[in-house]
Amino acid sequence: MTTRDPQAPGLARLAALIADETRAACLLALLDGRAWTAGELARHAGVAASTLSEHLGKLVAGGLLAEERQGRHRYVRLADARVAQLVEDLAGQVAQDAVVRPRSLRAVSAGSAMARGRTCYDHLAGRLGIAVTDALTARGLLRQDTGFALTDAGVTWFGCAGIGLKRSARRPLARACLDWTERRPHLAGIAGAALCRHALDAGWCVRIGSERAVKVTASGERALSELLGIEPAALR
Repeated sequence: MTTRDPQAPGLARLAALIADETRAACLLALLDGRAWTAGELARHAGVAASTLSEHLGKLVAGGLLAEERQGRHRYVRLADARVAQLVEDLAGQVAQDAVVRPRSLRAVSAGSAMARGRTCYDHLAGRLGIAVTDALTARGLLRQDTGFALTDAGVTWFGCAGIGLKRSARRPLARACLDWTERRPHLAGIAGAALCRHALDAGWCVRIGSERAVKVTASGERALSELLGIEPAALR
């Protein structure tokens, strides 16, 4: 007689939570790191508000989402960085030929913008995220040969660039996150979040559209060229 792994029921419940197209759409939308109202998510997922409310209830109860209420509005966001990592890693496993291709010009443009540069919860992704990750690695600031790790020179570089690194026992300083459009890892963890936050606060990048896409500004091109030697053409 075999003994069932005690984690099996919990894993099955978690998989069942995500294994619904509407709930998956909500989780992917919330990878932008912001709080959304139930109405916004309902329109994004293309379902009725009542239907979406039921799905959100399950995601909150399952610990994948956190919610708060302000007046009449109900806001939800991903529960924490670990949930974001789970969703992004799962999205990275979806074969490219299984992705439904956009049919309208607007959808194609939005998809191109997301592939060029976007936020993945709280760090940079897409070609922008990969360009930054490659530049950090090429300059000896980040190691990828034994897992992602900032070198001593990398920690110094962040300090000299004015990008603070707030250490946390619950989150690694640097972590690899599989980029679902580039099929390569980009920088996540504390360092990835700090760099993304600084890029937005300093105006190196600006959000565009209603999803996660970001665009590098002229000042951002200059800063990334001076600090990391990234050619502006690689950011467009």
